[in-house]
Amino acid sequence: MNDAYWERIGPSVGTRRPRADAPSDAPRLSLNGDWRFRLSPTTAGTGEEFLADDVDDAQWDAIAVPSHWVLEEITPLAGGPARSLRGDAEGPLYTNTALPIPLDPPRVPHENPTGDYRLAFDVPEGFGTHAVLRFRGVDSCAKAWLNGHELGHWTGSRLPAEFDVTVRPGRNVLCVRVHRWSIGTYLEDQDQWWLPGIFRDVDLLARPAAAIDDHHVHADFDPATGLGTLRVDVSVGDGSAARIAVPELSLDLDAGETASVPVHPWSADAPRLYRGTLSTRDETIELAIGFRRIEIADGVLLANGRPLRFRGVNRHEHHPRTGRTLDRATMVRDIELMKQHNIDAVRTSHYPPHPEFLSLCDEYGLWVVDECDLETHGFIYAGWQGNPPDEPEWYPMLAERLERMVHRDKNHPSVVMWSMANESGAGRGFEVLRESILSIDGSRPILYERDPSYRDSDLYAVMYPSLEALELIGRGDEPRPDGVSDDDDARRRTLPFVLVEYAHAMGNGPGSLQDYERIFDAHPRLSGGFIWEWIDHGFDRPDLPGERVMHGGDVDGYRPNGGRYCLDGLLFADRTPSPALAEVAKAFEPVRLTIDGGDLVLRNQRHARDTADLRVTCTLDRDGERLAQAELPMPAALAGGESRCALPTFDTEAAQGGEVWLTVEARTRDDAPWAAAGHVVAWAQHRMPDLELPAAPARAAPPPARTVTRRPSGDDGIALGGALFDRDSGRLLELGGAPVEGPWLDLFRAPTENDRGQGGRNDLAAVWTAVGLDRLVHRTERVTLTGESLEVVTRTGAAAHPHRVEHTASWRAIDGGLELTMRVEFKGPWSPTPHRARDIVVPRLGSRWRLPAGYTRVEWFGHGPGETYVDSIEGSRVGRYAADIDDLAVPYPTPQENGNRSRTRWLALEGLGVPALRIEGAPLIDVTARRHTSEQLADARSPLELRDSGHVWLNLDQRQQGLGSASVGPALPEQYRVPLEPAEWTIRLLA
Repeated sequence: MNDAYWERIGPSVGTRRPRADAPSDAPRLSLNGDWRFRLSPTTAGTGEEFLADDVDDAQWDAIAVPSHWVLEEITPLAGGPARSLRGDAEGPLYTNTALPIPLDPPRVPHENPTGDYRLAFDVPEGFGTHAVLRFRGVDSCAKAWLNGHELGHWTGSRLPAEFDVTVRPGRNVLCVRVHRWSIGTYLEDQDQWWLPGIFRDVDLLARPAAAIDDHHVHADFDPATGLGTLRVDVSVGDGSAARIAVPELSLDLDAGETASVPVHPWSADAPRLYRGTLSTRDETIELAIGFRRIEIADGVLLANGRPLRFRGVNRHEHHPRTGRTLDRATMVRDIELMKQHNIDAVRTSHYPPHPEFLSLCDEYGLWVVDECDLETHGFIYAGWQGNPPDEPEWYPMLAERLERMVHRDKNHPSVVMWSMANESGAGRGFEVLRESILSIDGSRPILYERDPSYRDSDLYAVMYPSLEALELIGRGDEPRPDGVSDDDDARRRTLPFVLVEYAHAMGNGPGSLQDYERIFDAHPRLSGGFIWEWIDHGFDRPDLPGERVMHGGDVDGYRPNGGRYCLDGLLFADRTPSPALAEVAKAFEPVRLTIDGGDLVLRNQRHARDTADLRVTCTLDRDGERLAQAELPMPAALAGGESRCALPTFDTEAAQGGEVWLTVEARTRDDAPWAAAGHVVAWAQHRMPDLELPAAPARAAPPPARTVTRRPSGDDGIALGGALFDRDSGRLLELGGAPVEGPWLDLFRAPTENDRGQGGRNDLAAVWTAVGLDRLVHRTERVTLTGESLEVVTRTGAAAHPHRVEHTASWRAIDGGLELTMRVEFKGPWSPTPHRARDIVVPRLGSRWRLPAGYTRVEWFGHGPGETYVDSIEGSRVGRYAADIDDLAVPYPTPQENGNRSRTRWLALEGLGVPALRIEGAPLIDVTARRHTSEQLADARSPLELRDSGHVWLNLDQRQQGLGSASVGPALPEQYRVPLEPAEWTIRLLA
């Protein structure tokens, strides 16, 4: 048995020097497909007998390459039942910060699943004998043999490894041994699933005598002159000449020669690529050249001379069935969705992606922060003792990782920044890593966020600051980090700032996106940021039909376990957009539309492109009904500029009464690679008091009211305006023949992931439980009927606590139904303990109602069409909407509060066998309708546990608190909480 190379601190052994990735016309043989595979629970006993050319592998399993073996249905080649490794402790494992193995470098456990891969393949005649064997991604350590000859071993799971090999015409045998745990595990402790295997492509590349070993495209742009300067440095195997041709620019150059010509620069909103070739006598490589300059001037990050602002997301590679094995169509779909929702930047958290993704970013237009496959977060549990970036023996291994990333990706114009690592503490090693990058490429800034000195970073960066902290950073008034010298602090204050992670999108949320954007807008130092994150890392559950996803906590009995923290994306795992993505699209709009008097003003916030590609339209609606529409002759605005045009003259006589709203939209004129013509890039709404219309009535005109026969009060209850109330509790029992029961004062919601905070911080949900919001008891004090009015006084409290709410429901009969005014006062010490009174908030203040199950359909006038909350509402429009009640809910994979519609004017419910019911706010209410209670939603661990209660539960709230992003981010801002102060609100119920 060989020595334990998988535990050896050091660079890869036997691999070629790293080089740029590029398409070539030299013969290429894909080795993807079905391989033979055997899995051993340990490294012991896995000898090298399988290297023999004639070994009988008929009893081995079949496995697809690329794939992760823990996600595969492994089928024995000799027949027999398939066996799945999904969902147990030998399958996919998820941790957030903790390592899944003991923190004992360089050692790994004896129980180290090891997969042996074997492929017999034919090399066609004419392919040649000299070749390069390329592995694009293997997790986490591998050794390779070709035709019994050992090639070498390597770590760096998301980085390429290449070997010079000699092949023979006809049959060849490739053997690869992959270890789940290795020395590389200590360097790859990213917030992710642990998924071993050969998960990216394997290729055999023919290398003729004059093969291009490496090339470096230098494509600078001078914003002062408009000239692009091109030089391509080339290394050729036999030292012969190479030529560069760019026909569109009439360039034909020798390698190493420099030429300057007028060009259009590359940017994310105008991704101009010039196609060319790099050729020797034996090989031609395709070039996709984007001219651009990234620099820092006066503390501002610039691209092509203009401030660069990231409206970005962090992106893990993930597919709900194949893990980090992604096909091109999935990558394209990600980019299409990003562009459609105004996302223009990606941080490749926390490793370089498949190189095809970067080629697509070049083509479609996304700014990319390319991050190395390096995170040592697990050393936090040792107080950072032994942390590799601070231990010299690790430096060559770390530097090799940076070099493999930079060489592979150096020619992509979309890559505008190198990120050395994520959450890897501090240490002298980052100086070594910085020098490694600069020795290859000095044209891009270098980023590292965790070292508080920032001496090796060109940008200042943090994660998850509060709005107040971000404002201080924008002004340059942030406090000095502990232990930082005067010189380091002074330098840091001259750096541009980037928010590498913010707005944690776990479950229902995040909130405050527009608040962050307003702060970004106000301060040139702020270069924007990257939302955490793009997609939920959930896996399909074929063993549980109807279950949406498997998360970390579903791997029963395994510790440590990151639980649900892998479900924190703007997309659900199946790439269905969550409601948050609409809010992102609004917050990230590259064009802002506002009304100034009688003019529409368009402000172009794009980086480079004018707005000639957009057309602007407007519509006028009254109470959600279309009155007029027009296209506006909006002049094109240059990047960073603005234009305006007069609004059309509308027929004010036709627009009398109700709420009149003007909606303006900027739409694409032509098809784009990422969206068809007519795609809405930006929009705005404006309520039209400027039309000087007659005053609106007190409420929107309802359908003609049905006359209800009044009946006298009796033993069965109190009658008022065609409604029946319980004589003892004063609660409504029936309205217009429909059994409508309520109201109950409601202060509780099913906690969102953000309500629970993280690690005991900002855990509002725990406070709600501590003060008993989930077990309120109601006591009616008195019921008083006076003519056409009914007053019900109630006290609401929780067992074991002295605090309470005193509330009065005042009912008044009106034409067609009832008007209800609720008044609320909070009494007593609202605190789980006397010294924590300031921590208490309630998530909602409103009323709960129980309706018959026959109600199936709801129509409303207000914000929509999706769910909205007080800090997540600007991405919705005021309009008239309709939906099935069952479609109002959002099926988050972890049950939690969802489906609220904020600032609703009125709603109408209908169904078979039940009278139509209309409810109006006076003026606005928050509305939620579903077939289970908040308590049932809170108790459910998975969507499968939610059951139809046999009723429709309706919440009509004066206010519900915001969402925030406290699952990892800051506490919910005060302005989005529900204060414990007297409140009054009115609704009308019409039947």
